[in-house]
Amino acid sequence: MMDQQPAHWIEALSGSHERLRSLVEPLDADRLQGPSYASEWSIAQVLSHLGSGAEIFTLFLDAGLTGAAVPGHEQFEPIWAAWNSKSAAANAADALACDAAFVERISSLDPAERDSLHIAMFGMDIDVIGLARMRLGEHAVHTWDIAVALDSAATVAPDAVALLVDTLDQLVARLAKPAGGAQRLLIRTTGPDRVFLLDVGDSVSLTATDGEAGLTELRIPAEGLLRLVYGRLDPAHTPAGVEGGADLDALRGVFPGF
Repeated sequence: MMDQQPAHWIEALSGSHERLRSLVEPLDADRLQGPSYASEWSIAQVLSHLGSGAEIFTLFLDAGLTGAAVPGHEQFEPIWAAWNSKSAAANAADALACDAAFVERISSLDPAERDSLHIAMFGMDIDVIGLARMRLGEHAVHTWDIAVALDSAATVAPDAVALLVDTLDQLVARLAKPAGGAQRLLIRTTGPDRVFLLDVGDSVSLTATDGEAGLTELRIPAEGLLRLVYGRLDPAHTPAGVEGGADLDALRGVFPGF
């Protein structure tokens, strides 16, 4: 069950910002222009994405607090254009500053503001946990895109994994692609321990379960499952402890990433 304590999500988001800062501040312009894990983006371009995202999430937060209309592409496009025009060094410095400002903003909400925050977006009513969850998901994974380019053994931050693993059903429902034929698979994770049923048919679903006899199993660290769903579990970055009869190559086709 998803953690219902806003403070836990905001603390994890703050920790992810600090990890990003510690990774990025030592990098010179040449390294910033070097590749990240995201095949089409340099490290600076990942930071551009995170920086523009911080601005956009601030707009969402403001709309939720004031009752104003939720921003859309008309507001986003000038933000993206401005970030795309920045140098690598500016992308790094400005992304860290904008990201810190968003974390400070959401951290500073008092209990009444947290309770009153509601945003109608993506056909859902998003509260403060939902907003922090959406930002943490992209932030922790894109921070890993940078971290693993600097250290091939890097993993997604454990506190983010512990929260996000219980929200993967929503991501799977929206982004997974039926591929490789129908299958039902039992997935057992460690760190934290969870059991999920993955059902691939005309659509794809991931649901928590107590178990089901007779199914092929995948045993995998929760961090590995998170990266699988996000399309970041290539053979070179598959962790130790992945066991069972599941066809990982077929599963990578179900989760092409974004």
